[in-house]
Amino acid sequence: MANFIVETSARHVHVTQQDLETLFGAGYELHVKKMLSQPGQYASEERVDVVGPKKTLSGVSILGPVRKESQVELSLTDARSIGIAVPIRESGDLDGSAGCKLVGPAGEVELKQGVIAAKRHIHMTPEDAEVFQVKDKDIVSVKVDTEGRSLIFGDVVVRVSPSYALAMHIDTDESNAACVGRDTKGEIVR
Repeated sequence: MANFIVETSARHVHVTQQDLETLFGAGYELHVKKMLSQPGQYASEERVDVVGPKKTLSGVSILGPVRKESQVELSLTDARSIGIAVPIRESGDLDGSAGCKLVGPAGEVELKQGVIAAKRHIHMTPEDAEVFQVKDKDIVSVKVDTEGRSLIFGDVVVRVSPSYALAMHIDTDESNAACVGRDTKGEIVR
């Protein structure tokens, strides 16, 4: 049976160029720390504080490149710890989501919305989708076999684009529940 890597997506922030400059200074550009599995995506050297009503998460990584809209992706545990209720959404689906404050070395940005818990998903190319017999926006279940914590994730959205690389993304809460490691593989179950 065909399988794919399961990766843990830790808390992170995406920012617009305007918000980046507010946080770090005029004309500021992100600096690549590490390339990620999705082509063109990277963890930057830059970090910000995410401030909620109850607590602050310090040093949260900014992922690049800059986006059209700023957003914060947290686990449900992270969100509760800082005192905000977040919806579970696909990246970019921000209407009516929670807000927070971002604090950088040069300034602050108050997000009226944009804080979500990312819906678990699988990135696929159109060729991958053919192999797995799925299409964009399909909802599938994925079996993960791990030592003592094997489970089946339901409600996994398939995201298909020629610009993607095959990988499933889950947040840290989900990763810890399944004891996911660097070489954990997932398999679609019907």
